[in-house]
Amino acid sequence: MTILLSTATFAPVQFYTKILKADSVYIEQFENFIKQTYRNRYTILGGNGPIDLIVPVVKGRGPKTLIKDLLISYDTDWQRNHWRTIFSAYGSSPYFEFYADDLIPYFEKKFKFLSEYNLAIHETLCELFEIENNIVLTEDFEKVPDGTLNYRDRISPKEKTPPDPYFHPLEYTQVFSDKLGFSPNLSILDLLFNEGPNSYSILEGSII
Repeated sequence: MTILLSTATFAPVQFYTKILKADSVYIEQFENFIKQTYRNRYTILGGNGPIDLIVPVVKGRGPKTLIKDLLISYDTDWQRNHWRTIFSAYGSSPYFEFYADDLIPYFEKKFKFLSEYNLAIHETLCELFEIENNIVLTEDFEKVPDGTLNYRDRISPKEKTPPDPYFHPLEYTQVFSDKLGFSPNLSILDLLFNEGPNSYSILEGSII
């Protein structure tokens, strides 16, 4: 099975269930940047509910910028703010200390392009989950390979996104489960910090 995905920052659980069963994964790099998507945002769980963390980008003069050319903005110290928020949310989780050293470089090193940042994160996550990193970058926006399942806009935080019949998030214990109940399909960071080595089984169990 071959799938086509948009680039994503610390992508949600749904994203990684697709990668788990795919023989090859195309990541779109020639689409125009779309705001309010997982391309530059991810959702974690704090004590008062979900928190959206957004990677700021440099807006070009033209109305459209290809995702492969999109620059990350460092006008604010968003990396420090993101890591502080993540630490506040997951510092007490079972596996935070186990994985923190692998992830903190993404909140210290300055990457130039959003796509470069996202691909580096994905490579690290594949290593941590022991998933084969079989990413192929697209060479043209229009040429979707034959037999490829297109999930570019099917994995989205927007409410009007059609439901995914092949994904049913398996519940697991979250830091604030007693207070908030279970919050499904958060950033893969939530699963990793809460379930650690068991994360792979949770991903498998979420596939229909």
